Amino acid sequence: MFRRFLAYPFPISLFALALLGAGCSEDSSGATPEEQATLAVKEYVSGELAALADAALRLQEAAPDPDEDGWNPDDDTEAVDAMRAAWAEARDQYERVEGAIAVLFPNLDVSVDERYDGFIEEGADDDLFDGEGVTGMHGIERILWADSHPPNVVAFESALDGYLAAAFPADEQQAADFRDELVQRLVDDTETMRDDFEPLALDASSAFRGVIGSLEEQLEKISLAATAEDESRYAQRTLDDMRANLEGGEETYAAFRDWVIEDAGEDVDEDVRAGFAEIAEAYDAIDGAAIPEVPDGFNPDEPTEEHLATAYGELYLLLTEHADPTAASSLVSAMLEAADAMGIPELPE
Repeated sequence: MFRRFLAYPFPISLFALALLGAGCSEDSSGATPEEQATLAVKEYVSGELAALADAALRLQEAAPDPDEDGWNPDDDTEAVDAMRAAWAEARDQYERVEGAIAVLFPNLDVSVDERYDGFIEEGADDDLFDGEGVTGMHGIERILWADSHPPNVVAFESALDGYLAAAFPADEQQAADFRDELVQRLVDDTETMRDDFEPLALDASSAFRGVIGSLEEQLEKISLAATAEDESRYAQRTLDDMRANLEGGEETYAAFRDWVIEDAGEDVDEDVRAGFAEIAEAYDAIDGAAIPEVPDGFNPDEPTEEHLATAYGELYLLLTEHADPTAASSLVSAMLEAADAMGIPELPE
């Protein structure tokens, strides 16, 4: 969730700009490097949004028929497994493209991807199945994994004003509401994003700068794990979120490479690709879908050498270094250098 984008007062039309081409040389097909990049990103994002909407629909279709005792993993194991699998696929699809679309659909980004604590800051939700209040992927996730929330997550959330413990649907009405209201809301929201994105001419600045923002948020995602506030905290798969997010960033950057090389040079391109590769290698070295266990007493402001020597500490340090815009060797720094060389403006604040 890119919370810094939520306050944007700009309508979507300001981001649906015509492709820019001034000052760029053309290839043999007549397309400028910028036009090639934005069209390639548009095609990639369109495909991921279509897959996202499909996964949301499959999640809904996997929900058990409502009956008097609702559903749970013991009595409806196959259905719950299918819903969880479809949810994980939807999560990957969204993370791959969030950097490119969050600024285009700020309200839908909230509805689809806000965390439980973010929702109840606006007011308590005493009905977690009705598709109002707490919604989206994490509202659904919270129910699908209601039997396995980590103790530190329960401790964090139970201290919040307006907290309501997660539970599986306990009766026919709750089961029907889960399928026909809460999950239907996700289906509607993802289909809206898919359909509304199609006629837009993706703006280069929102796509490229959006990737930079997503890279900076890699550090936020791992930092929040220290207080049990990370995104996919119930399914314990936030690291998979980060992997998908990084993959989407790499795919988007690949579309811009010719333009980067032309305006910023091959050295900058090599720095960017090396940064992506180093982070991806670190992610691949960790088994499982969850962020490594946070060492007791970890202080992000003053981490000890002992803490930094853990799997979590090593990953935290790596992302801290690569998210630093002032560090010459960081991925974000290289991306910013490329953006400036290409004349891509900063996103509005």
